Amino acid sequence: MRRYTELYWYFLKQRFKILMEYRANFLIGASSTIILQIAGLLTIWVVMAQIPSLSGWSFDQVLLIYGLVTLSKSIMHMFADNLWTIGWNYVRSGQFDRFLVRPIDPLFHLLADRFCHDGIGNFLIGAALVAKSTIALGIAWTPLNLAYIVVAVLSGGAIFIALNLITASSAFWLVESIPVTQVVFNLHEFAQYPLSIYNRGIQVLLTWIIPYGFASFYPASFLLGRDVGVLAFLSPVVAIVLLTIAFRVWLFGLKHYSSTGS
Repeated sequence: MRRYTELYWYFLKQRFKILMEYRANFLIGASSTIILQIAGLLTIWVVMAQIPSLSGWSFDQVLLIYGLVTLSKSIMHMFADNLWTIGWNYVRSGQFDRFLVRPIDPLFHLLADRFCHDGIGNFLIGAALVAKSTIALGIAWTPLNLAYIVVAVLSGGAIFIALNLITASSAFWLVESIPVTQVVFNLHEFAQYPLSIYNRGIQVLLTWIIPYGFASFYPASFLLGRDVGVLAFLSPVVAIVLLTIAFRVWLFGLKHYSSTGS
């Protein structure tokens, strides 16, 4: 464990050295996500301006949901964004082979190979939204609530990473995995709003099949004192189960990987 921690720190330092050589690109990348998030927030503002109460949810309550899912998404963007590129950047070009001949775990190498600074913008926006909404809603910043938010966000980030790992592993068979990953990833946009506004089918989908609801709706419901039962505490469990499944899918794909020969 210590060896991999030191190795990741080494990869991270090299990545930032590269980024600092092109500081304008670094700032543009980090700020571009902020601009995109502002566009998404404007959409919510327009919707809520027309419908002040969205199935019993106020504007600030929806912002809390949006902020939590944005924080969780930022973890995936920063530390596992390289999963998006595995097909066209590694498998198709034959570059994935170098992960197999080095004395470190291939999945670790893939994830450590690129820290995505775009996620920093998402993290800042998500943190600002959670802070703003909790203050506006009068949610006390008690040690319990703070610990709950940290666990919920980390669990949500793990859920995002696990789902991307499952879909990105399709690159071992399809080579181009981005369309598959994109379809599943885009479903998180439904989780930026209360799940209670959707029909039963979508609620089940975002709870038990593509469980983005555990990165947003259920933690927000707990903080707001809304009764969602045991679902408010299942985010870590769902994250662990999903990561286990994702890792097994990855190993299965890795076992059936055949080099392009290029």
